[in-house]
Amino acid sequence: MIITEQMIDDIALGATVLGTGGGGDPYSGALMAKVAIATAKHPVRMIPLEDVQDDWMTVPSSMIGAPTVAVEKLNSKDQMLIAFEAMEKALGTEVAATFPIEVGGFNSLIPILVAAQKNIPVIDCDAMGRAFPEAQMVTFFLDGLPSAPNTLADERGNVVTLYPIDGIWSEKFARPITEQMGGSAAMCDYPMNGKNLKRSALPATLTQAMKIGEAIRLANDNNKSGTQAVLDIVGGHTIISGKIVDIQRETDGGFATGGVVIEKLAQFEDTGVDNVFVQFQNELLLAHKGTSRADMSQDNLLASTPDLISILDHETGKPITTEQLRYGQRIDLIAYPCDPKWRTDKGIEVAGPGYFGYTVEYQTIEQLKSALKR
Repeated sequence: MIITEQMIDDIALGATVLGTGGGGDPYSGALMAKVAIATAKHPVRMIPLEDVQDDWMTVPSSMIGAPTVAVEKLNSKDQMLIAFEAMEKALGTEVAATFPIEVGGFNSLIPILVAAQKNIPVIDCDAMGRAFPEAQMVTFFLDGLPSAPNTLADERGNVVTLYPIDGIWSEKFARPITEQMGGSAAMCDYPMNGKNLKRSALPATLTQAMKIGEAIRLANDNNKSGTQAVLDIVGGHTIISGKIVDIQRETDGGFATGGVVIEKLAQFEDTGVDNVFVQFQNELLLAHKGTSRADMSQDNLLASTPDLISILDHETGKPITTEQLRYGQRIDLIAYPCDPKWRTDKGIEVAGPGYFGYTVEYQTIEQLKSALKR
């Protein structure tokens, strides 16, 4: 499948929904991807995961850092290529194909830049099915695949190559390096052959993002609900339709962290939820009844990582990233199920609420919605 400008716009929109508030700025990512396909010597292709050959060397292309930094610190068009070619040097071989490590607004499009410059395909898959804030929060880590080598590059041309023993140590090393690189860096990790990729990656996630983006676009063209168009694809439900009445946000330790308070709109159905507090670390990670962190409890829990939480514009259904949240915005807060791999014991250990220090236990959104009705 040849990647077109319309596909880029739809992927950017849908991937920002699946990015759960993180994954980078979709606008700048879409602009860079469009320039990349327009100036490429060959058409840039997206291929299904099953078309990958077992002996291919594959490497994801992504950015690491705080999304708030990337809004002001624009990425160099060659930054990702530098990290990618550093990976080829570390491996001692050429890479046959690339793919996004996560489905997020900017990070879903980064592989298109590399594919255009290297004349290789983009694989329709990722390792999260959403966006997560840390390097070990990938299906490859769940399946015991090695992270090393890692390569990081900044816009100045600085390159660092790491050989961590696993994804946890990759995060420990890469995050402070990223801070020294200005809070945002290009990164390649988890190089693997096609056989392992097909065993561990989540298939057709770029296609899903594209379908979500197209559904939002068509809903707005036909005066229909963009939020409902999203829910028709991803499942799940609307937790609350409301107005943002407070936002707390800071950039610390290489992450954008904080919380947002949502007050119910008068016309929203009576579910016993009048105010919701949503906590985030790059991505939206936990939603509970109340107006502050102090209200967090098991009884007040409404949704939590690894299930997906997204904030959509109430009028259009278009996603709003954590760095774009503002006082007074009218929004729909939705929750929908993660890939089954994240609901395993290992998945919850790696990316559940306990990992982030939240004092609640993971319950599926289906369980939480059922309890809310009683």
